[in-house]
Amino acid sequence: MRALLLLLLSLMPSVLWAQAPTPLHVEAALDRQVVAPLLARFQQLHPDIDLRYHDNSTLNVDKQARDADPAPDVVISSAMPWQMARVNEGLAQRLDSAAARNWPDWAKWRNEVFGFTFEPIVTVYRLDLARHMMPPTTHADLHTLLKTHQDLLRGRVTTYSPTGSGVGYTLFQQDARYSPRFWDLVAAMGAAQVSLENTTRNMLKGLTDGTYWVGYNLLGSYAMHWARSHPDIIVQIPQDYALVMMRMAFIHRDAPHPAAARAFMDFLLSEAGQKTLAGSTPLFSVLPDVVGPYTAQRLRDQVGERLYPIPINASLLAFVDPMRRDAFMKRWNREIRILNP
Repeated sequence: MRALLLLLLSLMPSVLWAQAPTPLHVEAALDRQVVAPLLARFQQLHPDIDLRYHDNSTLNVDKQARDADPAPDVVISSAMPWQMARVNEGLAQRLDSAAARNWPDWAKWRNEVFGFTFEPIVTVYRLDLARHMMPPTTHADLHTLLKTHQDLLRGRVTTYSPTGSGVGYTLFQQDARYSPRFWDLVAAMGAAQVSLENTTRNMLKGLTDGTYWVGYNLLGSYAMHWARSHPDIIVQIPQDYALVMMRMAFIHRDAPHPAAARAFMDFLLSEAGQKTLAGSTPLFSVLPDVVGPYTAQRLRDQVGERLYPIPINASLLAFVDPMRRDAFMKRWNREIRILNP
């Protein structure tokens, strides 16, 4: 009996080790509060994986992807050009799975990086604004308000800082591509002493406490989530055209736990993952057959041909070209003419 007990005790460390969950480090520019239902569903389906989810800014996520040692297992960001640049540099590993092969071609690149959300870019305003002027429903409306109510709106308008936010810079570049009046709008925001913020959350906080009355180019997913508990905040998808950005995810080339990383990526692309996005988060699903209040198809039905998703292809690399960035920022600083960073 004693010999049997000693044998069992000697085996216990190896048994415990075999049962220990596999760590998985996900570095993400995606608010944990918004994505929580998706993470919970993954953990429910994969109790053998210890998910360690780190929410960070787009610029810090990009730095972690480039420099962290050990590297994160999975990298997620809304700064689409930066994600494409890291993949182009060879920092991603290919995902060979049925989910990856069947993913829509317009939402992936070389089966190495995948767009798994479909998030509209929105204008947000306080309900108070309607007491003074007709709220904007288009980019042209916002420009008109800034010109005709400049004194009333001075210091009460906010948008992204193109230097402090990778996604903000990307959105402005896309605006300049689609709208011939974009620079007029930038000049009008500058004349109204626009406040530049690094995150949608900071803009929403300012809108809630009354510091700001209007916010331009906010992430619709965050704004819709926020508006659920702040009825004084109104979210407007622009009716002339609406940009759509996708969170792009890839498995890091040097992922310490590649099997767990593949399981997580497959989940993001799976029907179970996309159903969770569509039914429990305002991140909007990509798959066409998924049903729920937040789907790409439902958004297309609402906005129609005026919906402009930012494409996942090599054209994104142009946005991180230093010469192009310098030229854009010179024009931005010339048009906006304010002291904000």
